[in-house]
Amino acid sequence: MGGMQPPDDPPARGGVLVLLPTYNERATLPGTVAGVLHHLPLAQILIIDDGSPDGTGRIADQLADHPRVSVHHRAGKLGLGTAYVWGFQAAIDRGYDYVVAMDSDGSHLVSELPALVAAAEAGAGLVIGARWVPGGKIVNWPWYRRWISRTGTAVARIALKSRLHDLTSGFRVLDTSWLRRLDTAALDSQGYAFQVETAWTLERMGCPITEVPITFVERVEGRSKMTPGIVWEALRGVLRWGWRLRFGAGSSATKRGGAA
Repeated sequence: MGGMQPPDDPPARGGVLVLLPTYNERATLPGTVAGVLHHLPLAQILIIDDGSPDGTGRIADQLADHPRVSVHHRAGKLGLGTAYVWGFQAAIDRGYDYVVAMDSDGSHLVSELPALVAAAEAGAGLVIGARWVPGGKIVNWPWYRRWISRTGTAVARIALKSRLHDLTSGFRVLDTSWLRRLDTAALDSQGYAFQVETAWTLERMGCPITEVPITFVERVEGRSKMTPGIVWEALRGVLRWGWRLRFGAGSSATKRGGAA
């Protein structure tokens, strides 16, 4: 996933950068941005749009009139994993202390951002907004979505010998001091698999991880990005990493000397 360079913006000198990867999110992006600006009044927002054909990029440019919002346009649908890798490097290069990863479709409640950031400021290198912990909830998911998520999480925990309860959650806060230790070029997955791979790699490195209960709300606008291909990629990746863990060299995304 290497090769993408973030823009040469001035260093941020600490603080929080919220990453909002977008693809066809024109109906929900303005509300998400407004909510982030309200609930994290000192944070900056970086929208990463993958050439959305529905005009999300134009809306993002309009939102970037706000001094705390910026936009990076990519030529096409390059995938969630590469968007986050690019955003992580931007956060590191600009000097932010923490980076937030979240969806732009309203599934992740912006009102829960302060609690996740507070957990990071309390010492967690990775904070996961978790659905499958006491206090976590899911709203408006059909039974089969719940089954896929619960089963996938259980398989990942067993295969990877992980203690985390919600490896696939995309609502996160990461301390950039831990991101610097990741070899992001070695991360080879997208979508839900990317979330699993990064969380598991950090767990293996000894990163302090906190899971904070959240309420996940099924999107009411647009179409879900989850497809059978994404589910298969996640399962294939988990089984491959589990095999390496038991019979090979384990995860390759930790820099030399970083593994616990």
